Amino acid sequence: MAVRQLGEQVINQIAAGEVIERPASVIKELVENAVDAGARQIEIVTAAGGKTLMRVADDGAGMRQDDLKLAIRRHCTSKISDDDLFDIRTLGFRGEALPSIGSVARLAIQTRHAGEDHAWAIAVEGGKEQPLVPAARTRGTLVEVRDLFFATPARLKFLKSDRAEAAAITEIVKRIALAYPEIGFSLSGADRQPQSWLAARGDDPHLARISQILGKDFVDNAMEIDAAREGVHLSGFAGLPTHHRGNAQHQFFFVNGRPVKDKLLLSGLRGAYADVLARDRHPVVVLFIDLDPAQVDVNVHPAKADVRFRDAQLVRGLLVGAIKHALVQAGHRSSTSNAAVALDALRGQPGGAYAGSHAASPAGQPGHGGYGGGYQQTATAARWSSEAFRPLETAGAPAAGFAEARQPDLQRQNGFADFSAPSADARAHDVPVEIEKTQLPLGAARAQVHETYIIAQTGDGVVIVDQHAAHERLVYERLKEALAKKEVARQILLIPEIVELPEEDAARLAERSEDLEKVGLSLEAFGPGAIAVRETPALLGDMDIQGLVKNLADELAEWDTADGLKEKLDHVAATMACHGSVRAGRRMRPEEMDALLRDMEATPLSGQCNHGRPTWVELKLSDIEKLFGRK
Repeated sequence: MAVRQLGEQVINQIAAGEVIERPASVIKELVENAVDAGARQIEIVTAAGGKTLMRVADDGAGMRQDDLKLAIRRHCTSKISDDDLFDIRTLGFRGEALPSIGSVARLAIQTRHAGEDHAWAIAVEGGKEQPLVPAARTRGTLVEVRDLFFATPARLKFLKSDRAEAAAITEIVKRIALAYPEIGFSLSGADRQPQSWLAARGDDPHLARISQILGKDFVDNAMEIDAAREGVHLSGFAGLPTHHRGNAQHQFFFVNGRPVKDKLLLSGLRGAYADVLARDRHPVVVLFIDLDPAQVDVNVHPAKADVRFRDAQLVRGLLVGAIKHALVQAGHRSSTSNAAVALDALRGQPGGAYAGSHAASPAGQPGHGGYGGGYQQTATAARWSSEAFRPLETAGAPAAGFAEARQPDLQRQNGFADFSAPSADARAHDVPVEIEKTQLPLGAARAQVHETYIIAQTGDGVVIVDQHAAHERLVYERLKEALAKKEVARQILLIPEIVELPEEDAARLAERSEDLEKVGLSLEAFGPGAIAVRETPALLGDMDIQGLVKNLADELAEWDTADGLKEKLDHVAATMACHGSVRAGRRMRPEEMDALLRDMEATPLSGQCNHGRPTWVELKLSDIEKLFGRK
């Protein structure tokens, strides 16, 4: 077959495949053009997740008649001076966005430059350019994109639901808005509730915009970052280790004002938090990197989300070092917060909470991983029977005798003097050794140390059990068994728990309510930005409903498929088990400790928790004797 040159329309459609992946890609290109034009207010309107309509209007400089004619043709741009790709100071520079959009959609542009008597308009439909005509517009530019991919219908089947595409657009606009707080943004349309972020004013506009988008909760739990090295400046805010999320969607990086998702930066962030955050949790950060444009290549990919640094290790080292330094500086602040929560829990105060999936020990040392920050778990996270280690409180009715059994413990916990005593509920002289139980695999419970670990005596050694990790596995296995039998018992909350969430997260949860009922969680929409939880799995007893719902919202955002939840019900059960399991720091009676050990022996996979960490460790007597030089 002879070699031939492709036609201009086909070339544009091929280019569009790289530049325009989904509606959010169009919005990104158009909003970046508006920013480059010096806009102070940008208005975005969408319909059907951007599939049928995207409209971006700005009050920027606009284009002259001749510039407009060139703007819809490939590789025509006003943003590169002297064709120098190493001195790029604008968001756009490739000259591909508008012709790519026009080749696969119906594109219409109205624009007026201050030096023109009136506005001009032009249209491109499926790559076919229409004549330039006069138009009525006071200032700036309006770009309207309709029927995306009508010229390449095969691309439509790769798009997600309207809700998912609308959420992707919101995410793109948020990222650009974070980078340019001096610009006002509004986002509206038939497929969403209106949102707007006013132009930030004051001494720290970036902080004001961060508060608008991420909320005051992040600002209150963030460390300011300000560091420089060899011409590279890093600034912004990084969340405390106790303020984290279930996915990496709340990590925002900007290089010279450009939102990026760079593997080097993500790797550096993981390294910076490696010693203070569980592997399955993700910090929240908003970080800005400013450096000489010649030191970074933004021309790596047409989407411009990837960058390459000339000295990658310098940038990574600055990022890791600055965050670690901030963590050290904030050490008192962070540890004070954890200590206050732990003290409240030990005193039995109603507001006491452990900020952790596997909470910190009372001494402030890291426990078994951790959820934290705003996801608080009540100190009496789960109450169980000594016979089968099941929740005693279902449908709001406490089991007989439980309050009486716990009363002495509660009395001992009151007052500061108690904290000078040994932190063990069961002591050798209090609990006689049951010889027959020492012959069982996990032995006989003898003590609880630091309200976190159970010490058991076996025939030839000792076993140390992480109480939360172990109970998490037990609850998880019971939930899975109930799911298989379709017999997940639910308990009705006397007062529904209201969980406030971003509108898109609340909508996702409400949309999957039928699937969540299968795991015993009954919820419904409670306005545009909230969820009302009415029933929870009875197996979990008292649980961290707020943290659970927020985690599930994060996971749904990550899966984002029509049948994803049905395929991952076990994963949802694991999340529930973690939030419904007994926390480190919960004192246990000898009978309860023994019941836990017996249940572990009867439960498959009880040797590790749902996160892959061990639930118990055995030390043989011979090993202990070696430690003391007896053998």
